Amino acid sequence: MEIRTLGQVPYLPTYEAMQAFTAERAPDEPDQLWLCEHPATFTQGLAGRAEHVLQPGGIPVVATNRGGQVTFHGPGQVVAYPLVDLRRAGYYVKELVYRIEEAVIRTLAHYGVTGHRVANAPGIYVRLDDPRSHALLPQRPQHGASAVPDFAGLGKIAALGIKVSRHCSYHGVALNVAMDLEPFARINPCGYAGLQTVDLSTIGVHTTWDEAAQVLGQQLCTRLAP
Repeated sequence: MEIRTLGQVPYLPTYEAMQAFTAERAPDEPDQLWLCEHPATFTQGLAGRAEHVLQPGGIPVVATNRGGQVTFHGPGQVVAYPLVDLRRAGYYVKELVYRIEEAVIRTLAHYGVTGHRVANAPGIYVRLDDPRSHALLPQRPQHGASAVPDFAGLGKIAALGIKVSRHCSYHGVALNVAMDLEPFARINPCGYAGLQTVDLSTIGVHTTWDEAAQVLGQQLCTRLAP
């Protein structure tokens, strides 16, 4: 997998470049991982509903073809776009999502933070009262879990949305490192009213964008291998 660190780039041209790469890539084209951050932008997924965008103000809202609802991108957030040929890799989209989430969990572990999955709510969450606790969540994915996600006591630290075309994935995951979290209050994040969003700095982890991007990039390359 080739890693491309793009720095801060506008959202829409990056989205269009992902689409073009996926549409044009040859069967032997190496997979790529794009690491970047975006200026303040709300993005709306295919399932997105307008009522979840409460008060966008001067922040643009961009419609996309990824899964999921509305989220926010802004400076201080590491956005990772794995462009993976799934047929060649030998796994399907559900496994892709699991592997991306695992890469985020391992990245958080690098900083001493425990990331958690929540049943029926893609993304990674942390305990607000003790982000380093290893105790299992009652809300974790398990047999008999409620179809309605329970976010009690949790903050979302990474959001995930994927698109697959021609057996190839694009879009990806956004890990909040040290950013202005206020715009998340202008939306129902991922379609959930009142869902609290956190970043590493909020829970006491101080690192740079470059370091967090490097750790996440290495973890994604490892976890997404065929």
